[in-house]
Amino acid sequence: MPTPPRSPRSTAGPQRRPQPPAPRRAPRRPVRPARRPRWAMRAVTTLSVVVLASAGIGHAVMTSLDADIARVDPFKDMKNRPRAGHGMNVLLVGTDGREKISAEDRRTYRLGGAPCHCTDTMMIVHISADRERASVVSLPRDSYAVTPEHVDRTSGKRHHGHPLKLNAAYAEGGPQLTVRTVENMTKVKIDHYLEVDFTSFMKTVDVVGGVQICTADPLKDSYTGLNLPAGRHTLAGGQALQYVRARHVDGASDLSRMKRQQRFLAALVERLTSSGILLNPMKFRDVTRAVLGSVRADEGFGTDEMLDLGRAMRNFSPSSSEFTTVPIGRMGYAVKGVGSTLKWDPVKAERLFHALRKDQPLSVHRSRGAARIVSVAPQQIRVQVENGTRTPGLGRRMDAALASTGFRTTHTPVNSATRDVKRTVVAYDPRWDRSAKSLATALPGSELRAVKGLGATLKVIAGPDFERVHKVRAEDPGQGEFGVVRGDEVSCGS
Repeated sequence: MPTPPRSPRSTAGPQRRPQPPAPRRAPRRPVRPARRPRWAMRAVTTLSVVVLASAGIGHAVMTSLDADIARVDPFKDMKNRPRAGHGMNVLLVGTDGREKISAEDRRTYRLGGAPCHCTDTMMIVHISADRERASVVSLPRDSYAVTPEHVDRTSGKRHHGHPLKLNAAYAEGGPQLTVRTVENMTKVKIDHYLEVDFTSFMKTVDVVGGVQICTADPLKDSYTGLNLPAGRHTLAGGQALQYVRARHVDGASDLSRMKRQQRFLAALVERLTSSGILLNPMKFRDVTRAVLGSVRADEGFGTDEMLDLGRAMRNFSPSSSEFTTVPIGRMGYAVKGVGSTLKWDPVKAERLFHALRKDQPLSVHRSRGAARIVSVAPQQIRVQVENGTRTPGLGRRMDAALASTGFRTTHTPVNSATRDVKRTVVAYDPRWDRSAKSLATALPGSELRAVKGLGATLKVIAGPDFERVHKVRAEDPGQGEFGVVRGDEVSCGS
């Protein structure tokens, strides 16, 4: 179905009350189109623009912000586009480049190397028509893609459609080819295009006072310099950059990195919406300056769109958002001349994008009480309960409590050989130490006791100190066929 023509913007605009003359600005340097600093989460700051608008700041202020945004036309000469659905779809893109990064920051945050001038991060953010939900779908940079026919923006040569990695579409055809390739792959019509860089990300994190994240396991990556012990941390701009860029923390590489990006995005939104920053005019000014440092957007995303969306999202919170990654059907799919790629699962991916087109939530809302984060999900931990006291029924009560919070108990508690333990003991084989720590988190005050040869089933000896089992959850509690998590499920909680 052909896309309706866009309404031209009036150059005169509506009549307004006289305003005092604005101070003259120094001439702005022209925007260099292709080279942009590389990082893994520039797109986070763009969503902040939307959240900042929710403060109810007036039209004049937003108009001045609009004037600071560099413009690009990603929809130029596009035909035969997907049918428009309900809600709004924004393609958030972060591109590769390094010229704005200081030499000191390059050394500190391991930002050396040559840029590839391609997209480093790509997400579709779907804002529901009722403005009560945001669904964020990460598109892996190494996804197998086939471009439509296009003209190479560097050589001017016309190319027929050919395979490549999704992040290379930008280098070959810029924003236009990127949007066309994404629309061809997803059949989701992109309404707006937003491109953000590394510098504004760091400044935004610093000006909001840092962003809090939690990790159940230590995170160390020699490539980015990330070195975080397990626990709760407030990350400033530089550390936050290392956190979202890290690709060598574990064997999952880019997929694991995208989960951290989603977790950080949820934490940033929580910080902006819960700290009162949006209600402080001075803070608002500082944050908006940081956010809009290097944003590029399509001409259609302007003052009115930001205000309309911002007013609708005044009550936006992490629980209003949901995050997922396109389902992968085949890892390491080799393509001649391209290399190893990730091939999407055609059935699951189509269901995912069908839900976006129909403005449907990707997951069912689940009521979750405050839960502590652990590295191993309780559903993966098998437990044998023993009563280490002479209190009748204590073992059965603990077994039932553990089972009700997700642990795989044997459902056959027994009496311990020792009936006079002073406090609850978690006995475990050293090979299952991560499971033991997760179980002990659910039983605060319990004693961890390593027992070689015990095997995969952990043993809990209930002591007189036992009162209840605390709720715990895995760090990445993906649900459903798309592995969707809500923003409040990937933030720290309590």
